This record gives sequence, structure tokens and C-alpha cells, in this order.
Amino acid sequence: MLADSPYPELKKTHTMARTGRPYTDYKPPVAAPVWDVIDGFGRFHTLCAALELRVLEDIQTNGPSTGDEVAERLGLSAPHTTTLLEGVVACGFLERVLGVFRLNDTARRYLLVDGPASMVDLVPVSPGPLDNWRHLAETVRTGVPPAPVEDDPDDFYVPLVEATFTTISRCAMRADLQLRYSALTAPRVLDLGAGGAPWTAAILSAVPDATAVVNDLPGVIDVARTKLAERDVDDRVEFRTGDFLAIDVEPGTFDVVVLGHVCRAAGDDDTQALIDRAATALKPGGRILIGDYFCDRSRSLAAHSLMMGVTMMASTRVGRTFTADEVGDWLTAAGFEAVRIIEPIGFQQVIVGTRTHEEVAP
Repeated sequence: MLADSPYPELKKTHTMARTGRPYTDYKPPVAAPVWDVIDGFGRFHTLCAALELRVLEDIQTNGPSTGDEVAERLGLSAPHTTTLLEGVVACGFLERVLGVFRLNDTARRYLLVDGPASMVDLVPVSPGPLDNWRHLAETVRTGVPPAPVEDDPDDFYVPLVEATFTTISRCAMRADLQLRYSALTAPRVLDLGAGGAPWTAAILSAVPDATAVVNDLPGVIDVARTKLAERDVDDRVEFRTGDFLAIDVEPGTFDVVVLGHVCRAAGDDDTQALIDRAATALKPGGRILIGDYFCDRSRSLAAHSLMMGVTMMASTRVGRTFTADEVGDWLTAAGFEAVRIIEPIGFQQVIVGTRTHEEVAP
């Protein structure tokens, strides 16, 4: 009896008469990428549970431990705790030797509350409203997610801007190595849709005579008030609450305009309107800083940015990720020159443009 072929869709011979790609003809591609996607759902929730239960904090405080020891200290189910920790090993944040779990360098840096680049608060909120993902196919059919974040911005953006403050602060501080905003004399900053205002905090901390106008929606702007007060720079800040396209902005009075991670949620029309508003607000020679996750020209290589685009689709009505070329074209049309892109830290890109010395129509 003939045995079934394990790969009946593949050719059994490869001759000049039956041409094709040898790899595809004789051996199928591995299924690992499919399993990686399937596992991704579990990995995300595994890490979220580990952060919520503070199991990594416990190991950091008490040293390498077994699952039973962690469970006893935290009052958890011992077998379930061990399984959870094994999942964190699979995610690449713990090591296990002879049954004992220990943190690796990645976990110490990013997954501890007091880690030097902590992302503890960011992990659970970064995908947007989780229930929207269950309805992604319907969103693609209708063009609207079931619960757009625009319908309740405070509920979504307040924890998000609190969670992203640390990461964007590092980006803003390191950007000074390339932008040299610390060399400016008494610069005036306009931070539109500022969130927790990490860019304002970085610039005002580096330049003692700098001042700023910080804007965001009611509720969200309170995060900025708190963060800037913690850094003792709030006395040099004017807070303007409201829609970033509707608040009063004095023309030709600012040295720096910041659009920090707002454009991908704003969509095409509002992003272009924000760029035009920045051009009007800036002095000649002033600079616009647009922080975001930008796609490559072919929209096929920058996986993080492409998936951020899917997140925008799942979470907002008009949000999407842009290519750097798209934003560059809008900047040029608005009267900016010397447009370039920098990446102060990994995954944190900033497009910089300089306002021309010619008059720009309001």
C-alpha cells in the first residue's frame, strides 16, 4: 500500500520539463510565523498578568526564586504561578536554571516599576481598547471601530500619556544631542496635544529661561500639570485647554512647536492643518518637531509602524500611520525647509523641519 505524501501539493520531481522554485517544489515553508502570531495573543496577556501580579518585582526584591516561593510571598496559587513564570521565560524576560527563575537585563531595564526605562504602565494600554480587536474584521467592513477612542478620550488617553511619559522623555532628552535646543536663548515652546508634556519638560529642564504653552483636552492636560510640577518647571508654563486646532495661538511667536505622537490619531486632514498651524505660529527659523512611528516608503518593511497603523484602525475613526515622505511633503508645502528625520532612541522617530524666513500665509 502506498503511503500518503506528507505534502501532496508539492511536485515529486524537478526536471527541465517541470520547472519551478526548488525550495517550494520539495519542501514547504515552515509554519513558525503562523504560530508566532497565534502565540502573540497569549504572550501579551502573560506579560500583562505578570506585571499586574508584580511577580517580576518580587523576584527582583527577593532574588532568584522558585515558582512556589514567589507564590507563597504573593499569596498566589503555586502551580499557576510556576506556569505563568514559564510563560514569561517563553517571552524572553526570565531565565530558569534548575527550577529557579531570575530576571534578565531586558526585564530589569523595561519591566520593573523603577527600571531605568520602565514600560510597566505602557504594556497593558498600548494596544488601545482591547475589545475592539475582537471586532477588527467588522471594523474593516464598516470603516468604524465599535468603540473609537474619540468617544471617550479621557478614559483612554489619561492612562496612555501617563504610561508613555518615561519613554518619550528619554527620546526628548536625547534629541538634544542632535537638535541642540539647549543652546537656544529663552526659547518659547508650543506643545500641541502635549499629553504629559515630556518634550516641554525636557526643553524647560535643559534651558532655564525657556517658556512654554502646553495644550491638551480637559482631563488629559491635568497629567501635564502634574508631570511639569514634579520637575519644578510648571511656573514657566501656560496651560491652554481644548482642541489643538481651536485654541488661540499667537502667530510668529514660537521657536519650537511640538506635535508629539498626535498625528497618527489625527488623520490626514487634521495633521496637515496642524502643520499649517505650526508654520503660522513659528518665528522665521523656528522648528517643528513631529514625533511618531513612520512607515518606510514601500510600507512593507517597518513592521512596528505597520502594526501601529492597524492599532490606529482598531482604535480610532481616522487614524493611520504615515510615511516620512508624506509628512515631508506636507512640511514643504507649508513652508518648511531642511526637513530631516532623527531617531534619538529605538522606535522613537522625530521629523524636524525649519520654518523658512519668508512669509507664510496664515
